[in-house]
Amino acid sequence: MKTHLSLVLLGSLLMATTSLTSPCLAVPAAAANAPALTPERVFADPDLSGPKAVGVKLSPDGQFLTYLQPKATNAQVQDLWAVPVKGGAPFILIDADKLSDSGKALSEAEKSRRERMRVSVRGVVDYDWAEDSKSILVPLDGDVYMIDRATKAIRRLTNTPGDEVDAKLSPDNASVSYVRDQTLYVRDLKTDSETQVTPRGEGTTTYATAEFIAQEELDRHSGYWWSPTAKQIAYQKTDESGVKVAERVEIGGEGVNIVQQRYPFAGTPNAVVELYVKTLGAGDVKVDIGANPDFYLARVNWSADGKTLYVQRLSRDQKTLDLLAVDPNTGKSQVTLTETSDSWVELNDDFRLLKAGGFLWASERDGNKHIYLYDASGKLVRQVTHGDWPVDHIADVNEKTGDVFFEASKETPLERRLYKVSYKTPAEPMALTPAGGWWSTNVSGGGAAFIGGYSDPETPPQSALYDGTGKRLRWIEENKLDASHPYAAYKDEYTPPEFGTLKAADGQTLYWSMLKPKGFDPAKKYPVIVSIYGGPASALVKKTWVSPSNRLFQEAGFIVFTLDNRGTPGRSVKFGRAIYKQFGGPDIDDQIMGAHWLQTLPYVDAKHIGIMGWSQGGFVTMMAMTAKDTPFAAGAAGAPPTQWALYDTAYTERYMSTPAANPEGYKNSDVLNRIDNLKPGSLLLMQGMADDNVQFSNSTRVMLALQQKGVPFELMLYPGERHGVRGNPKNLQRYRLYLDFFTRKLKPEG
Repeated sequence: MKTHLSLVLLGSLLMATTSLTSPCLAVPAAAANAPALTPERVFADPDLSGPKAVGVKLSPDGQFLTYLQPKATNAQVQDLWAVPVKGGAPFILIDADKLSDSGKALSEAEKSRRERMRVSVRGVVDYDWAEDSKSILVPLDGDVYMIDRATKAIRRLTNTPGDEVDAKLSPDNASVSYVRDQTLYVRDLKTDSETQVTPRGEGTTTYATAEFIAQEELDRHSGYWWSPTAKQIAYQKTDESGVKVAERVEIGGEGVNIVQQRYPFAGTPNAVVELYVKTLGAGDVKVDIGANPDFYLARVNWSADGKTLYVQRLSRDQKTLDLLAVDPNTGKSQVTLTETSDSWVELNDDFRLLKAGGFLWASERDGNKHIYLYDASGKLVRQVTHGDWPVDHIADVNEKTGDVFFEASKETPLERRLYKVSYKTPAEPMALTPAGGWWSTNVSGGGAAFIGGYSDPETPPQSALYDGTGKRLRWIEENKLDASHPYAAYKDEYTPPEFGTLKAADGQTLYWSMLKPKGFDPAKKYPVIVSIYGGPASALVKKTWVSPSNRLFQEAGFIVFTLDNRGTPGRSVKFGRAIYKQFGGPDIDDQIMGAHWLQTLPYVDAKHIGIMGWSQGGFVTMMAMTAKDTPFAAGAAGAPPTQWALYDTAYTERYMSTPAANPEGYKNSDVLNRIDNLKPGSLLLMQGMADDNVQFSNSTRVMLALQQKGVPFELMLYPGERHGVRGNPKNLQRYRLYLDFFTRKLKPEG
């Protein structure tokens, strides 16, 4: 892609075509014999970060490792691979090109589900082992397949006009379930006969599918749950008739589609959700979740014997979470435990039932997220972990030894490790992985083994199988940064990130990272790009592999600075709740304070500091750019929520309450109420033209306001794209645009 269309607004909307070939980017000359890192190389195959294995799983019998791997020639398509645990070469189980049709139009339900799960690739995107380890279930492009482990034969289970969504194997391996056309079906694998399980969904009524808000904001992506005995299925019924219709225009490159989306704006009605239990071959019972229909169905779990269904009920204001124990044969329920907060209760997946009776539970009640042990009646036995650090999540439990395995950033928020600790007797946690970087693990067999993913600033993402002590048994994807690695030619050209801390106005510690330009000279002054997210969904300052896209800014002569402001996750309750009811307050104060600190550094060009971010990072960018006397000279805001009343209920009300209950907070966080502070020509606004998450109206209201004020700004719209920009060609264009914009705005000599 040689050029892009940059839409520039100067009173009225003007269109100009700008060549963005490498010479215009003002990239400093590379050292002798060292290649210059270009956008063309970063957004090309093979991936500069090297080969990666994702979705790694250990077969239940511990004999095979399976994983998804992008094709070396096309990172947007994934194949399914396997490798024997005890040795042997990896082999391909499903070549996606042989089964997947890249031209197939997915159903709206499947497209929405993938958008909610942030799945941007095609081919094999999910799979599950059967409990007996004899077969693997693979949903692919709206149909369902089974692979026989012994013969590697692939059996197609469905071939219908509609898409089969959320396919699952029954616990007894006898059936496969899936949702099609808003209805749950079960297919018998022996007879190949299909049975309709729920009433037929139609119109605004769906069955066995998680509603939009559960998928997008509660991290719950399924709407039905098999009992361990395979004799019952719990499923939800969703009625969206009361949810406001947002007529959304999806503008693509070849046409326009009008979508009548049921979108629950903050302060407006949610979908009404009910829960039922179906006994296969018999009838249904409705679960008693309480008299108030305005709640969130947060989590559903079966006990190991299938005699109890546990339901987590979250109040609409998200300040109360009840754990209900349900009799699946009658639907009767009782409250086992209640968690409360004066701001919000943070949901998690750390409810672990113990076969011996009782359960493990995670709570933030002492100021940090920690693990607690309860007896079967819901009485607290003891707090298991302690300290001024939060548990990230429970990874596994061994009831024989009494150990619980968990991930945490215990020593520093910059690193994450795997630990184990006894939940039966007080003890200090033992680290099972070394320090120095960021671990993600999948623990199995009660801690007998774990799949470990690791990276640090000088180690690209790796994955391996480890035993319970942390000893590596075999590589899954070593991704060694040797002479043959795609990044080898660049590994000595860029300095690793530097890390440090600043103090917020209330004395809390803020962590930052900094990438210095290629060929950095402390006697010179450099422009800075502050790259942020800044919201409660993600922290960015970590000791992980640096994305090659960030290295592009180093190559172009910029300092890249990132600061995790108050309100970002992985810290204490005090740190996270600082933004409660005041988005655009402490979060923006911290970013502005960080910019002022940068201005004191002798090698920073104090007048040329920019800022960029996407989604909530786009909001932080807009608010920082419109702060009075802002230190930011330029900003690139992607898909920004510009008025929180235009965003959804669960996310917005969790942090901001409702517009009626917190009018001042909503007023202060509305970008338009401070738009007069925006410096003319300093903004690049970017948005997907089919965004069903942060809807297009968030950006059009800013466009209109600036046009009415005669304020010039730059605009880039992405036809057909939803909340993200997908694929190498469009991201090549996007980063060429970033480099062009910041070069023009922060390097006057360029």
